[in-house]
Amino acid sequence: MLINNSEYFAILDDIKNRIKTAQHKAVLGANKELMELYWNIGRIIISNTKYGAKFIENLSRDILLEFPDAKGFSVRNLKNMRRFAEIYPDFQKRQRGVALLPWRNNLTLMSKLKDEAERQWYIAKNLENGWNNTVLTHQIEMKLYERQAIAPKTSNYDRLLPSPFSELAEETLKDPYVFDFVEKRKGIIEREIENELVANIFYIHL
Repeated sequence: MLINNSEYFAILDDIKNRIKTAQHKAVLGANKELMELYWNIGRIIISNTKYGAKFIENLSRDILLEFPDAKGFSVRNLKNMRRFAEIYPDFQKRQRGVALLPWRNNLTLMSKLKDEAERQWYIAKNLENGWNNTVLTHQIEMKLYERQAIAPKTSNYDRLLPSPFSELAEETLKDPYVFDFVEKRKGIIEREIENELVANIFYIHL
């Protein structure tokens, strides 16, 4: 029997929203793991400068030999990881907001902003408003920080998780680096989504 009353569609919408939320939570978790991985690789590179200029080239080649389908381990991106670790030396203690942003957003913050206070302000605003990388870049170029002159606040990242329907969420879901990383966790993510649905399932007589 085809069910098409308003109560059924309300239930369907609720379930679809729960699926989208669970998907984003799963990808956001993968993104945080990826940012921590990149930071750790950056720290390793910094700790091994004794090997000289060819060290990163060798790393890139050998990582890709082991993981030929992996994205994100080019010479250029390994240098970005080194810069990431240099800019955020206390990443694991204080930089929780950075871990919530897609890599492209972090690259924009690193390349366009030199002042730490300004960078922290844009991180908080990015999370608060759910900007994708295009919007973030535009806001920096339009000097939003200078125009608003708001002191940075970095203590409320836990309350600034982007809505699962924000532009930032969409970008995170489409980020090629995260997608490549997520593929290796496909089974885990499917279980996370299934658990989210089971935890919130309810029965109703129509």
